[in-house]
Amino acid sequence: MDYTLENCQKLVDDWINTLGVRYFSELTNTVILMEEVGELARIMAREYGDQSYKENQPDLELADEMADILFVLFCLANQTGIQLEEAFQKSMQKRTERDKERHIKNPKLHRNSGDEENNP
Repeated sequence: MDYTLENCQKLVDDWINTLGVRYFSELTNTVILMEEVGELARIMAREYGDQSYKENQPDLELADEMADILFVLFCLANQTGIQLEEAFQKSMQKRTERDKERHIKNPKLHRNSGDEENNP
């Protein structure tokens, strides 16, 4: 299977309508999305930030949490009639037009990685 955004949305819809029984409400899925983003943030704070793991904290995998976020996002897109592939293409076009010189002209982005610690 080709895992385009369109195909992924269809795959999630098929799964929901067979194994998942039905979609949770849009509000419930929005809250679930926030929970999944929180789990991703927990990993990022501990693996790439300054926070340490607590004892007996369940092991979370970065890739798994990102995939969980995508699953719920596909659910919300399906429920609200959004075609994510089309929306993403439009978003990339908007960013390209709006930011074509913005980041290139940003001196903060041209610092060496070692400079970031000394010049936040």
